[in-house]
Amino acid sequence: MPKTRLNVSLDQDLAEFAKAFAAENRTSVANIVTQYLLALKRRVEGEYIETVLGHPAFQQAMEDTQAKLRAGTAQWHSYDEVFGD
Repeated sequence: MPKTRLNVSLDQDLAEFAKAFAAENRTSVANIVTQYLLALKRRVEGEYIETVLGHPAFQQAMEDTQAKLRAGTAQWHSYDEVFGD
């Protein structure tokens, strides 16, 4: 899917937090916003994930993912790569 530019105005302290958080997690502010909006889109479209959150395997997967993010070894994928057209 082609990308488009979206300009967003934020309070300066929130923008600085977003930049610092992205740097600490070796990602970009754009990726953070994209992941948030994808989660919001899933919720709006009724693709809830509550049943997954309590599953022990999900908890382990989250911990593994956090470790990869902290180590900088996570591999990011586009929306199309994950969900297809």
